[in-house]
Amino acid sequence: MSLHLIKLAVGVDDLAHMKKVQAARRKQRRQTPRSPHWVYTRNTPRRSEELLAGGSLYWVVRGVIRCRQELVGFEEDIDKDNGRKYCRIKVKRTLIPTAPRACQAFQGWRYLETERAPPDLSKGDTADMPPEMAAELKRLGLL
Repeated sequence: MSLHLIKLAVGVDDLAHMKKVQAARRKQRRQTPRSPHWVYTRNTPRRSEELLAGGSLYWVVRGVIRCRQELVGFEEDIDKDNGRKYCRIKVKRTLIPTAPRACQAFQGWRYLETERAPPDLSKGDTADMPPEMAAELKRLGLL
């Protein structure tokens, strides 16, 4: 069974903004068009085998899980300036919208069991609805 990660997208307003931010970071890093996107974190996940067996990185945008990116790999490195270890979480570039689900703030990343992960949105659903609207629809049992 696969395992997932969940991480806060700090400073991101919505999925369109997230796409722009990630594209700008890849351009700044001079990544090739086919290379995966990566996210820096201090700690390397210890359960990497489970994560790479079909896991994804779920993104929390403004207090709501909004999308995911499929995990590709992990790469440890050392910061040349201060000598600290860090990890690159490598993910596919495609953002897959998920059903909105409220999530409390936390630091770093957390493991997310498959049973607790929100489902992907089907075609025609919108992941860019305002969080208040999504919360009201969920309260009414429509999401």
